[in-house]
Amino acid sequence: MRTIDLRSDTVTRPSAAMRRAMAEAVVGDDVFGDDPTVKALEEHAAALFGKTAGLFLPSGTMSNQAALLAWTERGDEVFVHEQSHVLLYEQAGAAVLGSLQTRSFASDDGMLDPGAMEDFVHTGEDPHNARTRLVALENTHNHCGGRVLDPRGVLAVRAFCDRHGLVLHLDGARVCNAAVASGRPPAELAAPFDSVSVCLSKGLGAPVGSVLVGPADFVKRARRARKLLGGGMRQAGILAAAGLFALRENVARLAEDHRRCRTLAEAIAKAPGLSVDLARVETNMVFASTRLTGTKAAEVARRLAEAGVLALDESPWLLRFVTHLDVDDADVEEAGEIVARTMSAIM
Repeated sequence: MRTIDLRSDTVTRPSAAMRRAMAEAVVGDDVFGDDPTVKALEEHAAALFGKTAGLFLPSGTMSNQAALLAWTERGDEVFVHEQSHVLLYEQAGAAVLGSLQTRSFASDDGMLDPGAMEDFVHTGEDPHNARTRLVALENTHNHCGGRVLDPRGVLAVRAFCDRHGLVLHLDGARVCNAAVASGRPPAELAAPFDSVSVCLSKGLGAPVGSVLVGPADFVKRARRARKLLGGGMRQAGILAAAGLFALRENVARLAEDHRRCRTLAEAIAKAPGLSVDLARVETNMVFASTRLTGTKAAEVARRLAEAGVLALDESPWLLRFVTHLDVDDADVEEAGEIVARTMSAIM
């Protein structure tokens, strides 16, 4: 049986052209700074996002954690969204690795409200309080449905950080999706942020890696943090070549993922027992509630898998479907039909 994998855009496989770029990459020892392809990737990413320097890391989680280590000191406080990747999916790395305290704030769209944060800022003058040091946003925001952050909201958070002397970091795991969906250049989206983590192994289709971009002195500190975290790689140009190809060739095509996601969302919304808020479908993610069925998402995901569609049970009552470069129009149409049949059987 053929399987249509819609669990995540991390399941993508490098194309033949990307594999050729990897095979032909000129390499060197990157820990010694000798890999020209890694340097080319870092310089290209920095320029694309309007920053001075870049750093290639094995993963988005390590990229975020290296950024936190580079910007903060032990005992500092970081403001995050209550459903952010930094808080939920990085194994408490901020606390374990950086001895940082996280304070979380809620919203429906992934944005942080400066008014809500205002009363919790601490300068470090009072010895009872952790010093507030950094605010982290996520764009697109995964847990809020692949939402694109409102640029006005981002600027309001930037102004808040400026008032209090705080660093603003972007977990831009899918920031290229945000750029394509909003029609705004990546550098424009990145401009309000002091640092940006860009994932290469999601919709962009590289097999591994993220690039962290920001000021040169910050990247120098992040490089030390990367080594501490075990992220120093040797002939990494083989991997960097895939990332360079991804940034040059696979950004514009994200629009196809978004178009297919809309088609898929409309099909899922018609399936018996599933509830989809179509207004929240902005990029390549569809979230569907199973509460009306009385059947937990994990069981629905199991039934879908048996029928040939893989989805992720994001929470007890919520399924996630993600389109990506390995899913075409025919796959989306077939997936919609399978979801409808499966839900009819459940109901």
